[in-house]
Amino acid sequence: MSNISDKAYVDPKAKIGNNVTIYPFAYIEGDVVIGDNCVIYPYVSIMNGTRMGKGNKVYQNTVLGAEPQDFNHKGDNTCLEIGDENIFRENVVINRATFADGKTVIGNRNFFMEGVHVSHDTKVDDYCTFGYGTKVAGDCDIHSGVIFSSGVIVNANVRIGGACVVTSGVRISKDVPPFIVATDNPVRYGGVNETLLKSSGTTDKVIGHIANAYRLVFHGQTSVFDAINQIKEQVPPGKEINAIVNFLEGSKLGIISKI
Repeated sequence: MSNISDKAYVDPKAKIGNNVTIYPFAYIEGDVVIGDNCVIYPYVSIMNGTRMGKGNKVYQNTVLGAEPQDFNHKGDNTCLEIGDENIFRENVVINRATFADGKTVIGNRNFFMEGVHVSHDTKVDDYCTFGYGTKVAGDCDIHSGVIFSSGVIVNANVRIGGACVVTSGVRISKDVPPFIVATDNPVRYGGVNETLLKSSGTTDKVIGHIANAYRLVFHGQTSVFDAINQIKEQVPPGKEINAIVNFLEGSKLGIISKI
């Protein structure tokens, strides 16, 4: 049994789960799925193609599944896939995908503060925080545990590695490797994100290995390719070091602070 205000517009074809609360003046189109225990506050718009999991909260004036702001979009029926227990605060906009074979994906337990915009075909993993007014362009990959401070701008096709912090007002047009702080404009490497790593139980020894790996990447007078080989030769392997190497090897745009 759900609590749906008679002042909300809910298309009869929309699939609404159990114990969902929909407040007055919400607008929900027909090709929409909303999982159990979600809360939809007034003046929210949930558009065709949105598939939402359980326990999400969507605050006033947020638009989920908005038509992509992409000149390549020709009106295809496309998808926004949302996991469980996310919070979308006021005035958030999440675009669905551009083409029928793509999708915009939001994982689980992410927090989107007021005024955040995530564009078409971007993938957000789990436990990320998007600060006030942060804007993420299309086709980006945001890995788990990333924290964006307020006013960050991420350009198209960028990858943000897991457990990063990006400080306020930073503009990003290249990949940001995992476990670091990205700061200033032009954006630069600001050190290892020790606070988050320690809070997740990473040992001081492993944090030291991560720091040594990034010393080779950012402080050495070598290419990223050569730095990767030096990491493999000089830094003891482990889950975190392997993640760094794999991320660097997969970069197509290049990484911040390196020409």
